[in-house]
Amino acid sequence: MANPIRFHYDFASPYGYMAATKISALAAKHGRSVEWKPILLGVVFKVTGGVPLPSAPLKGDYSRRDMERSARLFNVPFKLPTKFPIAAQSPSRIIYSLESEGPARQEEVTLALYRAYMVDDRDISSPEIAADVATSVGMDRQKVLDLIADPAMKEKLKVETEAAIQRGVFGSPYIVVDGEPFWGFDRLEQVDRWLQSGGW
Repeated sequence: MANPIRFHYDFASPYGYMAATKISALAAKHGRSVEWKPILLGVVFKVTGGVPLPSAPLKGDYSRRDMERSARLFNVPFKLPTKFPIAAQSPSRIIYSLESEGPARQEEVTLALYRAYMVDDRDISSPEIAADVATSVGMDRQKVLDLIADPAMKEKLKVETEAAIQRGVFGSPYIVVDGEPFWGFDRLEQVDRWLQSGGW
């Protein structure tokens, strides 16, 4: 069985969102599955010295334009949220709580949460709003709220983020294919060709 594609993303990342809408189809094309690995860019930035795109001089204004342009080009519904960026602990913990249910379920809930934030402008950093979204795709609301507050889920997200950093992850999306890293939504074509050719 071919190795799964490891897909690291932050729920505050528009490019992570766009990649999340495409990664499963790309993986399936090459007989691969996807490992859904939410991370916290705020923790990553403490290591890299990075800052959220909106606060970066010059780069921030460009990135807003590029996000909207990229979404149009790839036909991905997108509206820059009013509150941007957000802390993504709540939605990320939900996704890790679904590991035992498999990647298809993690994808379904990930995309529902991303759409709520990146299309409907709902602040999914709020446990209550994140739970409402999860409920809309079949999860039990009180169970979700309990999971978000569960110390084990808090620790799981912390450990996964630290492990990602140790593996060299520094942005969102960050895609790893058989040990080969690709950073950014604009690298999906390279991922496709790498999977097709076995690398170059």
